[in-house]
Amino acid sequence: MPKTVSEIRAQKQAERVEELRVRAEHVLEAFPGSSLWLFGSLARGDWDAYSDVDVLAIAPDRQQADLLADAALSIGMADDILALSGEEWEQQSTSPDPYWKAISKEALCLAQT
Repeated sequence: MPKTVSEIRAQKQAERVEELRVRAEHVLEAFPGSSLWLFGSLARGDWDAYSDVDVLAIAPDRQQADLLADAALSIGMADDILALSGEEWEQQSTSPDPYWKAISKEALCLAQT
């Protein structure tokens, strides 16, 4: 049983991430070759009561990525979803832009097919 605030936060983060993983696996059943990634404050572990859930949806092409993002949003899996094709993600993940560098560094894979 957790005793410190840090341990309680770590436990709550693990529980929230596991719930998201279950939802991600369910959504991805209809999207072969795709993945869902958690990023932002929840992935880093520094979220608060006002934080949103940020997810990256990656699929073989942009149309599938948009459909995957819509499916994840429709079940309330996230508050904000970025949809990218695999090729777009490859370009962004190696970008010098600090925004994409941070996402690439902190993202947690929720599920992939």
